Amino acid sequence: MRSLFGFITKTPLLKSSQRIDPSRSPFIRERIDIMYEGDRLDDILRQVRQIELGEDTFKVIFVKTNDLTGSSKIEYDERRAIEREIGLHIEGEADVNRPDHWFGLVPMEGRWYFGRYHKSTAVWLHHMKKPRSYSIALSTRVARAAANIAVPDPEGVRVIDPCCGIGTVMIEALSMGIHIVGRDINPHIAKGARENLAHFGYDAPVTLGDIADIKEHYDVAIVDMPYNHFSKATQAAQLHILEHARRIADKVVLISVESMDEMITQAGLIEKDRGAVRKGGFIRQVIVCG
Repeated sequence: MRSLFGFITKTPLLKSSQRIDPSRSPFIRERIDIMYEGDRLDDILRQVRQIELGEDTFKVIFVKTNDLTGSSKIEYDERRAIEREIGLHIEGEADVNRPDHWFGLVPMEGRWYFGRYHKSTAVWLHHMKKPRSYSIALSTRVARAAANIAVPDPEGVRVIDPCCGIGTVMIEALSMGIHIVGRDINPHIAKGARENLAHFGYDAPVTLGDIADIKEHYDVAIVDMPYNHFSKATQAAQLHILEHARRIADKVVLISVESMDEMITQAGLIEKDRGAVRKGGFIRQVIVCG
């Protein structure tokens, strides 16, 4: 079953063979798992007659996108009329408030698509209200994106955040079912991370100590180094973290506010991919290393 992904970004929809829970990503608002498609709405009307829900209830959502050839050309009243018409062709009882099944419909690039509808719960917005925080911490949105990049599929993956700060990345990862542990060299900060995790009901260890003292091996290490921009951390200290991140994990996702290309190479890491996000007056780089 293919999927349609609805994005908050300028690209409204993306076809893909991979199915992603929209609640995992801060950039995906909704998803349609395609059941039927056709060149005309009549093609969809004919196909949805196959759906037999018995006594179950359902709701049909007309998904509006920025596609200038699709739903953006259809006015509100017409979209609601199409939803009702689709509903009349489905065997089951319509329920606009608490349906058992949600279906989505969208025209895009000259074709119509219909399927199971999933909407993001935006849990990361709730995580913004931490009891302990500080101004240079990652935003929950960036932290969630980094966790997604680091661990696309959490099944059987062991992850460590060896410079976890107040636990922003850990909270987002744990909310997505990722097995992650934390560590920080600062006892005050580590205590704050434990308080934040407990506040949201997450139970994961946050140990105190240097990354060099870690003996276990992990599949992934997520390393956020925001203090590079705000403190007098030496290049030797930064290289120390990178070298040990390489030692303790097969994959390293590095988050930095300054260029670390030479240091990444010096640490023996190989860059696989990168992206950038702006916060205030500086840019954070998210770099995936092998």
